[in-house]
Amino acid sequence: QVQLVESGGGLVQPGGSLRLSCAASGRFFSIADMGWSRQAPGKQRELVAAITSGGSINYVDSVKGRFTISRDAAKNTVYLQMNALKPEDTAVYYCNATLWGIHYWGQGTQVTVSS
Repeated sequence: QVQLVESGGGLVQPGGSLRLSCAASGRFFSIADMGWSRQAPGKQRELVAAITSGGSINYVDSVKGRFTISRDAAKNTVYLQMNALKPEDTAVYYCNATLWGIHYWGQGTQVTVSS
């Protein structure tokens, strides 16, 4: 089983930066595919960034060049560095893990981009 705890959300002005962290419990972090999803009010949850256990990375087009996903196996942690934030990035951001076909989710952290 994998438990995920996100941190690092908050209020930031347009153009600002935030770094989200997701600490994973369990012994299988190194073989889990990890990702960050977000859900804005009234919208469906969307996957914005993913990193496989082998290090392959993908981003949704709207965040390419602005967001960077990374993972630290020694700390069982995955990060999402978000730069040049826009008001449309406002959402609850969720860390997710996929292990042996089972999906796990964190509780979410709010990111608000507003002046």
